[in-house]
Amino acid sequence: MESKSTKTLKGLYAISDFILTPKDSLPTQLEKALKAGVKVFQLRDKESKDCDLEKLIKDLSKLCVQYDAFFILNDRVKLALKLGEKIVHGLHVGKEDYEESNFKALRKDYKGIIGVSCYANLSLAKRMESLGADYVAFGAMFNSPTKPLAKSCPLEVPLEAKMKLKIPVCVIGGINQANVALFKDMDLIACISAIWQGDIKDNVSKLNIYKKGDLL
Repeated sequence: MESKSTKTLKGLYAISDFILTPKDSLPTQLEKALKAGVKVFQLRDKESKDCDLEKLIKDLSKLCVQYDAFFILNDRVKLALKLGEKIVHGLHVGKEDYEESNFKALRKDYKGIIGVSCYANLSLAKRMESLGADYVAFGAMFNSPTKPLAKSCPLEVPLEAKMKLKIPVCVIGGINQANVALFKDMDLIACISAIWQGDIKDNVSKLNIYKKGDLL
């Protein structure tokens, strides 16, 4: 796996779901998605204990390495520090980690990729970039079946972020085959149900605008 300094974060970003990607079938589902062109995968599991995820994380990370993709872990900072960035290539953290002292400590202790949810807050994204975040995520861009109560983010916010930030910009929330073309200027496009519901290979192929036209 190349280090974050030698490989650009760009492409279709798949995120797991407790219902759509149960742990026993997730490795098979992930391999299908990686073969089809997913370049970043995030394990998002709010239910399991850390000790019950270690083997799964190692297996999923190996798959990501095999297909030249990044493995990202959602929130579980202690587990990421324990396993190290060779296995957990990156962490994605939410607003509970925005306290400057906490984030600075995390940035010092963890040398892998750190992505941060910034919702619709461009000022927050600028601050997190200054503190060492490697990418920022904006959303929900549309109503999302995964987070139906999430506040919406106007398209203008990530577009402005692309102009003002030097780090990659990710969009998430309700993105599907019908609207994905709106985000052709984004570095990362994160999807959940649009990838996992139905035929994974076909879904990824139709979502993966990075293989089309000038985005090659």
